[in-house]
Amino acid sequence: MESQTHSYKNRAMFGAVVNPISTVSSSASANQMATISLRNNLVLVSSSHCGHALQFLFSNYKFRTRQVFLGTWNGRRGGFRVFCQSKTEEMQIRRYSPFLESAFLDRNGAFVSDEWQAVPDIWRSSAERYGDCVALTDPYHDPPSSMTYKQLEEEILDFSEGLRVVGVKPEEKIALFADNSCRWLVADQGIMATGAINVVRGSRSSVEELLKIYDHSESVALAVDSPELFNRIAEAFGSKVVMKFVILLWGDKSSLASEGKIPVFNYREILDLGRESRKSAPDFNDARQQYVYEAINSDDIATLVYTSGATGNPKGVMLTHRNLLHQIKNLWDVVPAEVGDRFLSMLPPWHAYERACEYFIFTYGIEQVYTTVRNLKDDLRHYQPNYIISAPLVYETLYSGIQKQISTSSAARKFIALTFIRISLAYMEFKRIYEGTYLTRNQKQPSYLASVYDWLWARIVTAILWPLHMLGKKLVYSKIHSAIGISKAGISGGGSLPPHVDKFFEAIGVKVQNGYGLTETSPVIAARRPNCNVLGSVGPPIRHTEFKVVESETGEVLLPGSTGIVKVRGPQVMKGYYKNLRATEQVLDEDGWLNTGDIGWIAPHHSTGRSRRCGGFVVLEGRAKDTIVLSTGENVEPVELEEAAMRSSLFQQIVVVGQDQRRLGAIIVPNKEEVLLAAKKLSIVDVNASDLSKDKMTSLLYEELRKWTSGCSFQIGPILIVDEPFTIDSGLMTPTMKIRRDRVVAQYKEQIENLYK
Repeated sequence: MESQTHSYKNRAMFGAVVNPISTVSSSASANQMATISLRNNLVLVSSSHCGHALQFLFSNYKFRTRQVFLGTWNGRRGGFRVFCQSKTEEMQIRRYSPFLESAFLDRNGAFVSDEWQAVPDIWRSSAERYGDCVALTDPYHDPPSSMTYKQLEEEILDFSEGLRVVGVKPEEKIALFADNSCRWLVADQGIMATGAINVVRGSRSSVEELLKIYDHSESVALAVDSPELFNRIAEAFGSKVVMKFVILLWGDKSSLASEGKIPVFNYREILDLGRESRKSAPDFNDARQQYVYEAINSDDIATLVYTSGATGNPKGVMLTHRNLLHQIKNLWDVVPAEVGDRFLSMLPPWHAYERACEYFIFTYGIEQVYTTVRNLKDDLRHYQPNYIISAPLVYETLYSGIQKQISTSSAARKFIALTFIRISLAYMEFKRIYEGTYLTRNQKQPSYLASVYDWLWARIVTAILWPLHMLGKKLVYSKIHSAIGISKAGISGGGSLPPHVDKFFEAIGVKVQNGYGLTETSPVIAARRPNCNVLGSVGPPIRHTEFKVVESETGEVLLPGSTGIVKVRGPQVMKGYYKNLRATEQVLDEDGWLNTGDIGWIAPHHSTGRSRRCGGFVVLEGRAKDTIVLSTGENVEPVELEEAAMRSSLFQQIVVVGQDQRRLGAIIVPNKEEVLLAAKKLSIVDVNASDLSKDKMTSLLYEELRKWTSGCSFQIGPILIVDEPFTIDSGLMTPTMKIRRDRVVAQYKEQIENLYK
């Protein structure tokens, strides 16, 4: 019998059919023998080198022997010599999601779990509780789709079985390069349910980036969004990587440029293969003759998510089922979803923030509606969502749209709207004081007498302003509410929420809860709560999560209110970076603390005063890597200046620069329509002018910049005006709509140098 080398994995296993005594022999060398006997699934080892004996036992294939003949003792050091004359049959491992597939396994006495062990387990629970409720609506793909929870569970089971039919094995990497849709969700969960690992990215990434991810992750097959994406990457992929097959989620196979060279299945074909296989599946006891069944372990890797690379090369973050299940089980405190709530989804689903939130909300019987940036405005009005989970840019866009609507109204309407908004901003400011949610970093607690006076004064002012605030709600804000929906809350994450946007939505009665997380933390680690929405913070840590702030050089833990590097520890922290131990050790210490790379502080605990309910809340001030060090030795956080400038409608985008220079500068993408309108109002150009000279535009924008950043710690000197916006397609924004600061600086390197001459 041929020698085999295997490695043992500690898993819940069953189904290996063996004779009362089955023996396999492997020769470690000419003089060393190792014998393993399986007696009723117990492993017995007889060898002078037990490691050699165990080294070849269990792998992706198991072996079943019908007859074994034992030989003679071969000497004191040699062990048993074993002769086997029978045929050895290969048995394949079938890994499964223990609760999702328990209906099939339970009746046959197999190992099942009544708790979630893997992410796909959630679908059985949801199907049982909310079976006929609509789970998702996808109106913009062809064909448009709508699925109930029961249909969604069946589709995931069919897809996962279809993957097994076409040869997907446990722990293989399957690249999933696609955008937000119901089929993305089914493919994602179908891959996970087989015990394979999906490697996710969106279609707007460059060919170079997708190729690098596919190759580095050691993916063996590809699920792709559309024929257009496949045709774009086919030439580069075909010559450099191996693909066992391709699954086309949307579109027609006949549109593929390379059809025939690689086996291609469309989405429906995978479902059909899986459905037929499930229908014709043998009785479990018969199936045990072909497979060894293993339950997915919570510590198994569920997915590889490559960081967006805003500050360097992407790294593959290994997230386990346990990491993601922590999010699913602990986000209700932040988003108390109820059956029938409607969520609008528009972020890339492979982004950890959107992904974890989707998994979570589907366990509460909600309806998710897929939308796009282009259709967002209409869908907000049409679907009137209870919640929207999105990046800060969406709320900034909504804010700008509302401001534009007000500014283009008649003079009387504009005056009324702006007056009510100013009153409501003041009302909410004093309301935060008496409610104890006014953020402060002062470690010294105010006296009881001062706190009472502060509380009383705030109460009096809010009582005076309340009638006017309510009138504004009825006359102005109600119209905004009917246009944008969001009746319960907008959840913001994946970036910094500008303070003026935060305060504006609070004033008009649209709750926006800011959160914080990283891809490396699955991602949510802190978030503001509906009943304690402290503006200026990212909220307290979510359950089972610890924070500390340390001094950047010494690592000393700092007192609350002191600024330093934020570190976090909890069950959602990643396993590490794939094939990058050095990078893992740089951010994750042996005690489980992850260095977030963010600068921030933790609010002090006060028992009295205006910040008595803010203790333990986390406040972020920027990225450590974004810090600009001037030639004077001063450290500048550019985010403060950029957020202040973006309050003006004249700026579309801005990046503050100045590393190793005496003073700061800025690269500005102007909002040309607003700039021309402002120039006409200031009589800089004629009212009939259709354009503005570069010099006049630069002068106007510089004055505007000084106006809005005058309250900041640093001021901006020279500015560079550029015509082309920073976009995802140009590579100057990440797929999650963050500006790639390093790439912008690199692209305009010469122009920046000229600013300082």
